[in-house]
Amino acid sequence: MAQVKEGDVVKVHYTGKLVNGEQFDSSVGREPLEFTVGAGQMIKGFDAAMPGMNVGDKKTINIAPEEGYGHKSDEAIIEFPKEQIPADMKLEPGMPLTLSNQEGQPVPVIVVEVKEDVIILDANHFLAGEELVFDIELVEIV
Repeated sequence: MAQVKEGDVVKVHYTGKLVNGEQFDSSVGREPLEFTVGAGQMIKGFDAAMPGMNVGDKKTINIAPEEGYGHKSDEAIIEFPKEQIPADMKLEPGMPLTLSNQEGQPVPVIVVEVKEDVIILDANHFLAGEELVFDIELVEIV
């Protein structure tokens, strides 16, 4: 039976949770996730769990922040000029917004604080700093 190796295209079903059991994502009920092992399409810890698996294998893995979405970064806390926000927009801490980077790609942020002339935004990935738990089932080696 073929085992997954780096460079293989695989299809997996997965459920991602925090260590407290709170689920943040799952492919269950959808098409399996397809990606190339070792190509950098997945977070490091997920990628590293694939080699050696056989079709039908299931495993649960824990991924430290370093192998997931990294630690929260102070550089991702942004002071955004309030005059660049529409005057009729009511901002509150915890509110999600989407900014655009220089390439025009969307960047999700969370409002941390609303000050008189600036808004403090957090552009860290929402899973940054979290230990992640994934249940993985290898469905197919393409």
